[in-house]
Amino acid sequence: MSLGKVNYCMKGLINKGWVKVTNFRKSNNKLAYAYLLTPHGLDEKARVTLSFLKYRITQYEAIEKEIDELRNEAKSIQDQSL
Repeated sequence: MSLGKVNYCMKGLINKGWVKVTNFRKSNNKLAYAYLLTPHGLDEKARVTLSFLKYRITQYEAIEKEIDELRNEAKSIQDQSL
């Protein structure tokens, strides 16, 4: 998986509120950020997260494809003007 895909997915998880990034290192109370899940809760969270990540990867790949198509279109227009 590319770094771009990882960053895109991480931003999505942060926006959903599933991942907290800021102030953790500065916090004196690290346990305030801890989550305790039952085995069933962990399975469910993993299922939802995997589903969400698949959705974000599909979105990323669609955007990547659209960018490639626009680049090709721009190159074609540029080639025609020469």
